[in-house]
Formats: sequence, C-alpha cells, structure tokens
Amino acid sequence: MAKPPRCGPYICGIDAALDVVSGKWKGLILWELEAHGIRRFAELRRGLPGVSEKMLTQHLREMEEDGLVHRKVYAEVPPRVEYSLTEHGHTLNQALEPLGAWGAERIRREGSEAVEVAEASRS
Repeated sequence: MAKPPRCGPYICGIDAALDVVSGKWKGLILWELEAHGIRRFAELRRGLPGVSEKMLTQHLREMEEDGLVHRKVYAEVPPRVEYSLTEHGHTLNQALEPLGAWGAERIRREGSEAVEVAEASRS
C-alpha cells in the first residue's frame, strides 16, 4: 500500500519538518551524507549498522522525492549509483544540528550506550 504524499495540511513548521524526516533512518542518512559528501548504496549501508536494504532503498527514494538527496546513475556495467545531499538537504541538516547536540547531551547525561561505527565508514 502506497503512502500518501507528504503535502500537509500541517499544524506548524515542526509538523511539516517531522513529516520529511520521519523514520528511524532518515536523520542518519542525512548525517552520513553530510559527513562523506557522496556515498554509494553499499557504503551507506555499511555506515548505518542495522538498516535493511529495503528500508534504506525506501528512505532514499522518499528523500529524493522530497528534494533532500540527489541520486546520480552512471551508465556503466555494472551500474554505479551515487547519493549526495542537495542544497535543501544541507539546510535540513543544519536545522537538525541543535537536535543532535541535545541528543548527544542526553546520551552523556543518562549514561546511555552508543553504537560504535566502524572507523572505515567514518573516514
């Protein structure tokens, strides 16, 4: 069953923003693409431990429809596809920075466990 398009009506700006970033993985995809610029699908998947291929594909498609992610397909065999943030995606990431800082402080304050991500995917 297809999801209805995200186009309101919205109660406020936070409602509209959360509509675009809803889902566990979208914020992390934004973070990964901001950190690395351009990523291929397999690189994104390695950088996001626990994401399934289906969920990553679904979120990338939605983010492309929302103008957050650019998908570039190269006419090669085998095909090569690269993902990067659009300017709109960069501005959303900037807007989410204070939320990320709040979350990092919450992790520290509560002594929560954080997932260790392989260093190769961070470089």
